[in-house]
Amino acid sequence: MKLSVGLKVANSLSLTPQLQQAIRLLQLSSLELEQEIQIQLDSNPLLEKVEEESHEIESLDETKKEQQEYELSESLNADHLPDELPVDTDWDDVYTHQSTAMERPEFDDREDNRHAEASLKEHMLGQVNLLHFSPVDQLIAYCLVDALDEKGFLDADVEEIVSSVQHLLQQMDYEIEVEVDEVLVVLKHIQRLEPIGIGSRNLAECLFIQIDTLPNTTLFRKEALMLLKHYELLVSNDLNKLIKQTGLNADQLKSAVDLLKTLKPYPGAEFEQKESDYQIPDVVVSKKSEHWHVQLNPDILPKLRINTFYSGMIKRADQSDDNQYLRNQMLEAKNFIKSVDERHKTLLKVATCIVQHQREFLEIGAEGMKPLVLRDVAEEVELHESTVSRVTTNKFLLTPRGLFELKYFFSSHVGTTAGGEASSTAIRAKIKKLISDENPRKPLSDNTIANLLKDDGIEVARRTVAKYRESLHIPSSSDRKVLI
Repeated sequence: MKLSVGLKVANSLSLTPQLQQAIRLLQLSSLELEQEIQIQLDSNPLLEKVEEESHEIESLDETKKEQQEYELSESLNADHLPDELPVDTDWDDVYTHQSTAMERPEFDDREDNRHAEASLKEHMLGQVNLLHFSPVDQLIAYCLVDALDEKGFLDADVEEIVSSVQHLLQQMDYEIEVEVDEVLVVLKHIQRLEPIGIGSRNLAECLFIQIDTLPNTTLFRKEALMLLKHYELLVSNDLNKLIKQTGLNADQLKSAVDLLKTLKPYPGAEFEQKESDYQIPDVVVSKKSEHWHVQLNPDILPKLRINTFYSGMIKRADQSDDNQYLRNQMLEAKNFIKSVDERHKTLLKVATCIVQHQREFLEIGAEGMKPLVLRDVAEEVELHESTVSRVTTNKFLLTPRGLFELKYFFSSHVGTTAGGEASSTAIRAKIKKLISDENPRKPLSDNTIANLLKDDGIEVARRTVAKYRESLHIPSSSDRKVLI
């Protein structure tokens, strides 16, 4: 084998650190970007954040000081001195408090107005402790409360509760046999506590307990109890059999069902810890003079600059380690500012393109959504599809119709009879509107909805209608049917 030396020219793509940083910043959400900026500010002395409020605060302090000096001179020159004279110092300037045991970070001088709501189990245990139970019954009650799920139902069999109580008694060296009837008696007491129906083993029992605790003078109370005895027919909406077996007429049946609707199907739902998910919009859309304007949210735009003090310390001819360090930090700070700026420009460009395509959605709602894919936007803004995908991930657009993720505006399409295309999001909106306007006694079937959409110029199969309906969590026509 002969060895030789030669030159070869080839094209290859290499990701520089600056390009890698720009790509990474592009896919960050507003919160993640804020965290990344803070990391850069803490690690790079050449990078600083512009604080616009500092100048305003200084000017306000100077104005306040001049006003205090003027009031002091006016008061001293007056014929009659007031009881209290203005002073040119604050209380904190002359008063120094002595150190105490409370002067620690965990005892900061602030008022905590937060109110911690009690959980379902804590609420129930507080009521159980007020009952005159024996030690064994109280232990049974504790085990029952511990077996409650988030909805307030008993998430264990009575036999499992018996085994748990028996095991705890053995650990405490109590030779007592607990029977199922004892657990049922304690359970009956708990089910009458607040909220009524807590600890029920199913929905029928929960509703029965709530109806049973109502006054005897409650209208249609007996009829509602009769319906709950045929709970399976009520759930399956088999009203004809329900009328035959209960002997009630249509009006009595309707009134009893209305009474059942006033009850709480899940007694523990009000104690669920609901965490609110807040999103900050990255782009804001507003309508001015019949035109839609797109702009970045000014509240989350970071204002960065190069620190003039440290940049002035850099010397051209100096090759020392300190000078070289400042140079490297200067370069990194400039590249980071440039990457953040490019991110905002790309985000604004893509958002503007999306708004131009979805103007009808902004005007009339989801029914006006146009079919749009990443390729369409990428070709229009002259970017790669992967770039558009990154810039639309975890980015939110605030419109007069609400807050939407940029990904929401991309959807597949279905052909129309006129040869055009309709967005799947618009079709879902049309299906939802048709079902909301239907007659509850004669709900629209999937085939009927498909025919109505066809009359509207949208070619869609019955199976597609069923798929879209299920994605909207809308039951079938048989389950939506109401006879009373």
